[in-house]
Amino acid sequence: KKLIMSEIKLGINGFGRIGRLVFRAAMAHDSATIVAVNDPFLSIEYAQYLLKYDSVHGKYPGTVEVDGNSLLVDGKKVSFFSERNPSDIPWGSAGADYVCESTGVFTTPE
Repeated sequence: KKLIMSEIKLGINGFGRIGRLVFRAAMAHDSATIVAVNDPFLSIEYAQYLLKYDSVHGKYPGTVEVDGNSLLVDGKKVSFFSERNPSDIPWGSAGADYVCESTGVFTTPE
């Protein structure tokens, strides 16, 4: 039997090494869609550069562009936020069902 999963819409809090790896892994699966990224320490232009040219994993195989306040990755729009407090981000309005915490700052469920 083939397992059928519904699409998972994912937000990523923190776009350092781990956040970018989560992004790349999600983009490689049809069942996952990245809808939002938050990193208060990166400009959207630098986030684009880091995703496109990874010093360990190489160049991203698709397209990575900036479109206003969003990244456009392989033609898919990804909202980009620069909030220090992730509870200030409208994850739900951005379409996220789940948020991957990848800053290393938040270590408790609260």
